[in-house]
Amino acid sequence: MPESKARLFSNGRIASAGSTVLLAADVLVDESGRVAAVAPGLAAPEGAETVDCTGCLLVPGMFDLHVHAREPGQEHKETLATCAAAALRGGVTGLVLMPDTAPPIDTGPLVKSATDLVAELSPVPMLQSGCLTKGREGREMAAFSGMASRGVPLLTDADRAVPCPDLLRRCMEYARDFGLPVASHCDTPALSKAGAVNEGPVSYRFGLPGIPAISQEIAIDRDIRVAQHTGARLHLQQISTARGLRSVQIAKESGTPVTCEVSPHHLVLSERGVRDYNTHFKFNPPLRPAADVEALVAGFIDGSIDALACDHAPHTEFEKSSDFGSAPFGAAGLETAVLVIFDRFIRHGVFGWDLLVERYSAAPRRLVGLEPVAVAEGSRAEFFVFDPEAETEVTRTTMKTKSPVTPFLGETLAGKVRGTALGSAWHRHD
Repeated sequence: MPESKARLFSNGRIASAGSTVLLAADVLVDESGRVAAVAPGLAAPEGAETVDCTGCLLVPGMFDLHVHAREPGQEHKETLATCAAAALRGGVTGLVLMPDTAPPIDTGPLVKSATDLVAELSPVPMLQSGCLTKGREGREMAAFSGMASRGVPLLTDADRAVPCPDLLRRCMEYARDFGLPVASHCDTPALSKAGAVNEGPVSYRFGLPGIPAISQEIAIDRDIRVAQHTGARLHLQQISTARGLRSVQIAKESGTPVTCEVSPHHLVLSERGVRDYNTHFKFNPPLRPAADVEALVAGFIDGSIDALACDHAPHTEFEKSSDFGSAPFGAAGLETAVLVIFDRFIRHGVFGWDLLVERYSAAPRRLVGLEPVAVAEGSRAEFFVFDPEAETEVTRTTMKTKSPVTPFLGETLAGKVRGTALGSAWHRHD
């Protein structure tokens, strides 16, 4: 465990959600983990450690709404400890765990067991979400009352859609009454079937079963209509198509309480990235055509998309080494999310740090009822030190996740997270 001591982060520039200006200042964090002072030219108190941040940025800690940590039940893929290590290396200081563990988190006692395990094993705050349906089987409602009393931030069946619209309606009505958002993985199983990639030229060329865009788009429209009928708060996970995003935009314009997220891989990769049957590029929803990617980037910038969420879904390299059709969907994402966004967008001036902090730190926290964090006097230390002039090699040995499977494996990405401050702890990544 990193030593608790006062630390002066000197000569850095501070990023925030509210301004494009990077404020030049020193930041003093006291032994209790609070930011004691933010000002230029601060002197380090006696006994304090000085962290030289020359040329670096101090960025508020990110918060990820969509993380599969695999524990309990699938510790061969990931554990809470390795998930926390990956989060810290990626500058993520808080997250929401999906309930697709073994067993699924669908009752109050299971929520308590999961949160107790987090408290024991993870240095990173992790909020445990609860299932919409028992066992995530889509047949009957889960135990909402018990889960709500244990503080779940949202209800979701993770990567499964609720197939019956009447059951979804009842789930939304109860969730509304408990003041909880419903997070929906939008998919129409009768259309997706055993698909592996986006339906279109790529699926035809590789001879792989396709997942049509309408599978997600029809489900988005249905879930929005049910939310409008019930008055529930709806959060749409992993938006991937331009038409799906347009449905969200229209719903928002009409006053529907709907929010949505997008993953870094859907912002920077298209179906053309699926080459040589590389299963690291197999996601659900699948990577889409370039026109969809462009629409998602525009929606991310204009605010139609509320949050970035990496859908950290680690699988072992052995599992991913099977043929493309049989390999599981998903990849690790916590360590690369900030780097990829910086590498592809921020360093090229497409948008600034203020937008990333808003979409990946402030807005996600607000969605689950938390206050955004900032590098400001009196606040708890939750920030990371980012070096924009350095580079990060994404390799099996440098990644902290237990399952280093990612479409960015082997790439050298611009920028580097030098370390992450979380309370009184300083997790150095050099």
